Amino acid sequence: MKQRETFKSRLGFLLLSAGCAIGIGNVWRFPYVVGQNGGGAFVLFYVLFLAIMGVPVLSMEFAVGRASRKSPVKAYQQLEPKGSKWHLHGYVALFGNYVLMMFYTTVAGWMMYYFYSFLTGKFTGMTSEMVNASFGEMLASPGTNVFWMIVVVIMGIIVCSRGLQSGVEKITKNMMLCLLCLMVILAVRGISLEGGTEGLKFYLYPDFAKMKEVGIGNVIVAAMNQSFFTLSLGIGAMAIFGSYLEKEHTLLGEAVNVAILDTFVAFTAGLIIFPACFAFGVNPDSGPSLIFITLPNVFISMSGGRVWGTLFFLFMFFAAFSTVLAVFENIIACDMELFEIDRKKSAYINLVLIILLSLPCALGPNLLSGFQPMGEGSVVLDLEDFIVSNLLLPIGSLIYLVFCTNRYGWGFEKYREEANQGTGIRVAPWMKWYVTLVLPVMILVLLLQGLL
Repeated sequence: MKQRETFKSRLGFLLLSAGCAIGIGNVWRFPYVVGQNGGGAFVLFYVLFLAIMGVPVLSMEFAVGRASRKSPVKAYQQLEPKGSKWHLHGYVALFGNYVLMMFYTTVAGWMMYYFYSFLTGKFTGMTSEMVNASFGEMLASPGTNVFWMIVVVIMGIIVCSRGLQSGVEKITKNMMLCLLCLMVILAVRGISLEGGTEGLKFYLYPDFAKMKEVGIGNVIVAAMNQSFFTLSLGIGAMAIFGSYLEKEHTLLGEAVNVAILDTFVAFTAGLIIFPACFAFGVNPDSGPSLIFITLPNVFISMSGGRVWGTLFFLFMFFAAFSTVLAVFENIIACDMELFEIDRKKSAYINLVLIILLSLPCALGPNLLSGFQPMGEGSVVLDLEDFIVSNLLLPIGSLIYLVFCTNRYGWGFEKYREEANQGTGIRVAPWMKWYVTLVLPVMILVLLLQGLL
């Protein structure tokens, strides 16, 4: 039997897992949500829920992967009691990875297009009206959307086809180290802008009056939401990295390290965005308009804006592409085991498959703009994002959680035994009541809130 690949280094594992968790949402959603919900006070709630919700479930996904040494599709079959049907979630998880890539490849393509545009000076000398219009023009062009989506898919598949150590781990490690350096440079630049300290105050000052205005309950739910979804749990995207992991370190400790890296990126994104927006008097809104309209306007107003814009969109592309590589690796590994084919064959089949599956999203704002699945003004991307974020992630997380704590699944003691192998933070026996009784209720609340 062919031996399963493992990570070359612990740093490779941590950066790859963090790369999967670190996505566009960290940058275009986190800072805005912080500012909306009382600044520094929200951050404290966010960190609390990350520790008590995100980290335990992350350690469970890692444990399922490491104990089974299989991809998410086959992992349950290795660990579940005979005759049970837990493994059906493995197929749902694989489906979730495909749906995530059906829209993520297009959005990663937008980042690459804007990086290329700043690099080649396309935005130099533009007025703010022209910048606003250029985002709409990009969306309206089927050719632009499809071309950059295909470039992203081809690049991702080439990296993954080279194997875990020499492809995915090597490229992601270097890319993530560059991303962290870029963030620090951009944050220092943002803070040093004249008027930037007002942005810092808005971002970090604990504004309890604002919290009261928004409603403490709403702030808590927003913090739960952000902390839980930031780690990409529930579709096996993390379980695959557990399956490549040696048993030298405990899994709760590794989950904490990944959460810290993820939080660092989300937090630093705010240090880049708020000072820049306040220095130039623009509203730090959320979502695509922040990245593709607000910030390009800030960059063209700055001295050396072309350089800063290029660096920012390079960082954004790295954040998006690290997730693409992680999820491609999961998909390719699942198909290798499912159909008993080698890595290269799985990679080339998925090259064609993912391009075809990504076309509806790439064509959503233009040729398919008449199809508005989530109501007026919505596009294909909104539907695909809803399926992953509001359904598959919370339901999948709940299934991993129950599987690892219930005697009809793998069971708490087996999970604990696996998670505690190696040195580091351990899962204590007292945690059983918490992960069995309290945590499922919290995830159910998030699921219901997302559906409502």
